[in-house]
Amino acid sequence: MTWEAFWPPVLLSLQVALLASPIAAVSGVAAARWMSRRSFRGSTLLETALMLPLVLPPTVVGFLLLVALGRRSWLGQLAEWVFSAPVLFSPWAAVIASVVVAFPLVYQTMKVAFDGVDRELEESARSAGASEWAVFRYIALPLVLRAVMTAYILGFARSLGEFGATLMIAGNIPGRTQTIPTAIYVAVDAGSMDMAWAWTIGMVVISFVLLLATGGLRRRKH
Repeated sequence: MTWEAFWPPVLLSLQVALLASPIAAVSGVAAARWMSRRSFRGSTLLETALMLPLVLPPTVVGFLLLVALGRRSWLGQLAEWVFSAPVLFSPWAAVIASVVVAFPLVYQTMKVAFDGVDRELEESARSAGASEWAVFRYIALPLVLRAVMTAYILGFARSLGEFGATLMIAGNIPGRTQTIPTAIYVAVDAGSMDMAWAWTIGMVVISFVLLLATGGLRRRKH
């Protein structure tokens, strides 16, 4: 085991999680807020689609992203125009994969939280002339703030541990797209058990701290 080989996947995983988790958190909170306050035909189908990455095998999610972001697709061409390079097999591909798999966790956590907000409080504010943004900012958000923090931590942890979809669209390029999960896989396959144990212990420690923080937030809420 060498520290020179240990740190690059760790740092890249943290960078990917730090980029992916805010995107998943903002989009998940917005989608949950919108869905919790609207009832329309097809809402069940839409919510099922939003939750689908949570139950699909990661390789299936990765394959769908591979097709969607390929150079022949309009989305892939748009991403290549924005980044001036193909998005597949780049660190940005790992971020995209992490956002997709972390989004359902954030969405489900926040949907439950918003459903628990007393609608009479919001209606009272609207009747007093408050805008929708003011209702969300000064009434709904303070009531679900701990849920937002919990959802963010869960999204960060899910982004940090993403493997299947990341391997499909970002690959396993050492020093460029190799994250901790893919590094562990390669280390075990190559028989480098010392490195595999080092990365595994690092992941266990980080995940334990994140779950401990989530549990602390829940106890404070109660």
